[in-house]
Amino acid sequence: MDTQAIEQFGQRLHAILQRHPQGLSEHELLQMLREADEDALGAARLDDSLNLFQTHFILFHALYRLRERLLAGGDETLWIHVLRIQLLPLEEKADRALGGHDPLRDYYLDWSNLEQTSAADVEAMLGRFWQRYLRQDQRVEALRVLELDAGADATAIRDQYRRLAMRHHPDRGGDTATLQAINEAAALLLGKGGSR
Repeated sequence: MDTQAIEQFGQRLHAILQRHPQGLSEHELLQMLREADEDALGAARLDDSLNLFQTHFILFHALYRLRERLLAGGDETLWIHVLRIQLLPLEEKADRALGGHDPLRDYYLDWSNLEQTSAADVEAMLGRFWQRYLRQDQRVEALRVLELDAGADATAIRDQYRRLAMRHHPDRGGDTATLQAINEAAALLLGKGGSR
């Protein structure tokens, strides 16, 4: 896609966002673009991870370019997140839009990231996402087993582990399965593999 086509796509995005001052999610924006038969995105297929990645990338590339153009104009900025894409007066959230290094901006403005990403790369990214998601889910469950909140540090985890291990040890009238769950939870939270 050439620069002129991206700029025209950005203008269409700007017009849509002006009609929705409350902002739109990425999904809502994509739906509107599909309904308008937007050529820039092609036909995104839900069963094709690479196609979905390319659609997402083109949209976010155009959004970040639009934000650059808006900031240069000095009146508006653009809040960009998959859950909300919203035009804002420049003074609102200007610190977030302007402040510091934005690695996502850099990623989406580099067109080679689209061109060089293969289906295997997309599957690997999805795999890493799900691993992080499952690890987080396991962490939440481990904290529940140890009766701790999300802010527990390593010292609190070790102390609670010792208390619960003493209370639930089979030699003290406890239950082996409960002790094993406590051991596994502590091992996961303290970064040690397997049972203690």
